[in-house]
Amino acid sequence: MDKKLVIKPEWCKGCGICVAFCPKKVLGLENGKIAILDGDSCIKCGQCELRCPDYAIYLKEV
Repeated sequence: MDKKLVIKPEWCKGCGICVAFCPKKVLGLENGKIAILDGDSCIKCGQCELRCPDYAIYLKEV
């Protein structure tokens, strides 16, 4: 199954932990919230989901 990166901006506190752990620099902060800057480069490793203390980002099976 393929997976899709999903963000719940209302849960994001803008800590930037997911940005720091993303090995492909897919994520960034925009207006104090997480944003997908380069979705095509995402390797769906799950580090962002694993590291987010607020469950604001996750991989969803599609």
